[in-house]
Amino acid sequence: MSDGELVYERVFHAPRELVWHCLTQPTELAHFWGPRGMVTPVDGIVVEFRPGGRFETLMVGPHGSYRMVATFTEVVAPERLAWVEPSSGMHTVSTLDERDDGRTAVVITQRHVPEAMRRPEARAGFLTSLDKLDEHLHLLIQGNRS
Repeated sequence: MSDGELVYERVFHAPRELVWHCLTQPTELAHFWGPRGMVTPVDGIVVEFRPGGRFETLMVGPHGSYRMVATFTEVVAPERLAWVEPSSGMHTVSTLDERDDGRTAVVITQRHVPEAMRRPEARAGFLTSLDKLDEHLHLLIQGNRS
Protein backbone atom coordinates (compact mmCIF):
# COMPACT_ATOMS: atom_id res chain seq x y z
CA MET A 1 0.00 0.00 0.00
CA SER A 2 1.52 3.31 -1.09
CA ASP A 3 0.98 6.67 0.60
CA GLY A 4 -1.82 7.50 -1.83
CA GLU A 5 -3.64 4.16 -1.57
CA LEU A 6 -6.06 2.81 1.01
CA VAL A 7 -7.63 -0.65 1.16
CA TYR A 8 -10.67 -1.55 3.23
CA GLU A 9 -11.91 -5.13 3.59
CA ARG A 10 -15.13 -6.31 5.20
CA VAL A 11 -17.08 -9.57 5.15
CA PHE A 12 -20.85 -9.11 5.33
CA HIS A 13 -23.30 -11.81 6.44
CA ALA A 14 -25.40 -11.25 3.32
CA PRO A 15 -25.58 -12.65 -0.22
CA ARG A 16 -23.62 -10.79 -2.89
CA GLU A 17 -26.73 -9.73 -4.84
CA LEU A 18 -28.12 -7.96 -1.76
CA VAL A 19 -24.82 -6.21 -1.01
CA TRP A 20 -24.60 -5.14 -4.67
CA HIS A 21 -28.18 -3.83 -4.54
CA CYS A 22 -27.36 -1.75 -1.47
CA LEU A 23 -24.20 -0.33 -3.07
CA THR A 24 -25.97 0.72 -6.26
CA GLN A 25 -29.48 1.92 -5.37
CA PRO A 26 -30.07 5.47 -4.05
CA THR A 27 -32.83 4.34 -1.67
CA GLU A 28 -30.39 1.89 -0.07
CA LEU A 29 -27.30 4.14 -0.19
CA ALA A 30 -29.22 6.75 1.82
CA HIS A 31 -29.25 4.35 4.78
CA PHE A 32 -25.48 4.07 5.19
CA TRP A 33 -23.49 6.37 2.91
CA GLY A 34 -21.11 8.55 4.88
CA PRO A 35 -19.61 8.37 8.34
CA ARG A 36 -21.72 7.96 11.45
CA GLY A 37 -23.19 11.33 12.41
CA MET A 38 -23.83 12.33 8.82
CA VAL A 39 -26.90 11.63 6.70
CA THR A 40 -27.20 11.31 2.94
CA PRO A 41 -30.71 12.21 1.80
CA VAL A 42 -31.96 10.09 -1.09
CA ASP A 43 -32.71 13.24 -3.10
CA GLY A 44 -28.99 14.11 -2.83
CA ILE A 45 -27.91 10.91 -4.59
CA VAL A 46 -27.47 10.52 -8.35
CA VAL A 47 -26.64 7.10 -9.80
CA GLU A 48 -26.34 6.86 -13.59
CA PHE A 49 -25.47 3.21 -13.53
CA ARG A 50 -23.15 2.74 -16.53
CA PRO A 51 -19.53 3.44 -17.39
CA GLY A 52 -19.31 7.19 -17.99
CA GLY A 53 -22.40 7.80 -15.82
CA ARG A 54 -22.54 10.20 -12.88
CA PHE A 55 -22.34 9.14 -9.27
CA GLU A 56 -23.03 11.88 -6.76
CA THR A 57 -23.82 11.94 -3.06
CA LEU A 58 -24.51 14.79 -0.65
CA MET A 59 -23.59 14.04 2.97
CA VAL A 60 -24.99 16.42 5.58
CA GLY A 61 -23.80 16.68 9.17
CA PRO A 62 -23.64 19.02 12.13
CA HIS A 63 -20.54 20.77 10.77
CA GLY A 64 -21.69 21.23 7.19
CA SER A 65 -22.09 19.19 4.05
CA TYR A 66 -19.84 17.38 1.61
CA ARG A 67 -20.70 16.54 -2.00
CA MET A 68 -18.93 13.69 -3.72
CA VAL A 69 -19.03 13.89 -7.51
CA ALA A 70 -17.67 10.99 -9.52
CA THR A 71 -17.90 9.21 -12.85
CA PHE A 72 -18.36 5.45 -13.08
CA THR A 73 -15.45 3.82 -14.89
CA GLU A 74 -16.53 0.20 -14.52
CA VAL A 75 -19.80 -1.57 -13.72
CA VAL A 76 -19.71 -5.38 -13.67
CA ALA A 77 -22.77 -6.59 -11.77
CA PRO A 78 -22.64 -8.01 -9.13
CA GLU A 79 -18.89 -8.21 -8.69
CA ARG A 80 -17.04 -4.96 -9.47
CA LEU A 81 -17.83 -1.26 -9.32
CA ALA A 82 -15.37 1.57 -9.96
CA TRP A 83 -15.44 5.34 -10.19
CA VAL A 84 -13.12 8.33 -10.34
CA GLU A 85 -13.63 11.68 -8.65
CA PRO A 86 -12.45 14.30 -11.15
CA SER A 87 -11.82 17.02 -8.54
CA SER A 88 -9.21 14.97 -6.65
CA GLY A 89 -8.30 12.22 -9.11
CA MET A 90 -9.19 9.63 -6.47
CA HIS A 91 -10.13 6.28 -7.99
CA THR A 92 -12.28 3.81 -6.03
CA VAL A 93 -12.73 0.14 -6.92
CA SER A 94 -15.10 -2.12 -4.98
CA THR A 95 -15.02 -5.86 -5.55
CA LEU A 96 -17.60 -8.26 -4.14
CA ASP A 97 -16.63 -11.89 -3.68
CA GLU A 98 -19.37 -14.36 -2.80
CA ARG A 99 -18.36 -16.93 -0.22
CA ASP A 100 -19.66 -20.52 -0.10
CA ASP A 101 -21.37 -19.84 3.24
CA GLY A 102 -23.59 -17.05 1.86
CA ARG A 103 -21.39 -14.21 3.08
CA THR A 104 -19.87 -11.55 0.82
CA ALA A 105 -16.31 -10.24 1.05
CA VAL A 106 -16.01 -6.64 -0.08
CA VAL A 107 -12.64 -5.07 -0.85
CA ILE A 108 -12.57 -1.33 -1.47
CA THR A 109 -9.34 0.00 -2.95
CA GLN A 110 -8.84 3.75 -3.23
CA ARG A 111 -5.91 5.21 -5.20
CA HIS A 112 -4.70 8.81 -5.32
CA VAL A 113 -6.36 9.46 -1.96
CA PRO A 114 -6.06 13.09 -0.84
CA GLU A 115 -4.00 13.56 2.32
CA ALA A 116 -7.00 14.71 4.39
CA MET A 117 -8.78 11.42 3.65
CA ARG A 118 -5.73 9.39 4.69
CA ARG A 119 -5.75 10.79 8.23
CA PRO A 120 -6.70 8.33 11.00
CA GLU A 121 -9.91 10.24 11.82
CA ALA A 122 -11.09 10.16 8.20
CA ARG A 123 -10.25 6.46 7.88
CA ALA A 124 -12.14 5.72 11.10
CA GLY A 125 -15.12 7.66 9.73
CA PHE A 126 -15.06 5.62 6.54
CA LEU A 127 -15.13 2.43 8.60
CA THR A 128 -18.28 3.63 10.38
CA SER A 129 -20.02 3.82 7.00
CA LEU A 130 -19.17 0.14 6.52
CA ASP A 131 -20.57 -0.51 10.00
CA LYS A 132 -23.77 1.27 8.94
CA LEU A 133 -23.94 -0.88 5.78
CA ASP A 134 -23.53 -4.01 7.91
CA GLU A 135 -26.38 -2.88 10.20
CA HIS A 136 -28.60 -2.05 7.21
CA LEU A 137 -27.97 -5.45 5.61
CA HIS A 138 -28.83 -7.14 8.91
CA LEU A 139 -32.15 -5.25 9.08
CA LEU A 140 -32.98 -6.15 5.47
CA ILE A 141 -32.27 -9.82 6.08
CA GLN A 142 -34.24 -9.86 9.35
CA GLY A 143 -37.15 -8.18 7.57
CA ASN A 144 -37.19 -10.93 4.96
CA ARG A 145 -37.41 -13.59 7.68
CA SER A 146 -40.44 -12.04 9.39
